[in-house]
Amino acid sequence: MKKVSAILLGLVFITTISLKGQVEMQGPSTQEEIYQNCPGWKAVADSYSPEAAAIDRLKSVRQEIRIEIYFGTWCSDSKAHVSEYFKTMELVANPLFITLPTGLPQDKQARQTYIQGKDVTKLPTFIVYINGQEKGRIIEIPKKSVEEDLVDILAIQFP
Repeated sequence: MKKVSAILLGLVFITTISLKGQVEMQGPSTQEEIYQNCPGWKAVADSYSPEAAAIDRLKSVRQEIRIEIYFGTWCSDSKAHVSEYFKTMELVANPLFITLPTGLPQDKQARQTYIQGKDVTKLPTFIVYINGQEKGRIIEIPKKSVEEDLVDILAIQFP
């Protein structure tokens, strides 16, 4: 019985469900897990060319930045913008950026387990924290680009 409970609990945190050939990831994950389960996302990241000036600016960050990303593997905006974020962070190569991706199910009622108290209504949503305080968000579609929006959010702290 304990083994069955442990398996079910594991499925709650990181679940892969086949949806029209897509994999639906649920719960905390990593870039590697996303690429493994959704190889098309890696292709998007590989083809993305972030703005060089924004990359340089993000490289200069000297304080820990935590970025929570809420995404759906079934969501085309998530595929595009989370992949762009991953490419950006690969180029920035700054260990002070802590990325915390969380996959959400397509069923909006089932999302509450993962987003309670976060006010996440559109995907993807990137929530940027400095010293534990929320400093800004990128919601669904960046205003400029993922990297330029991050620079804008962090400009208050890093003029």
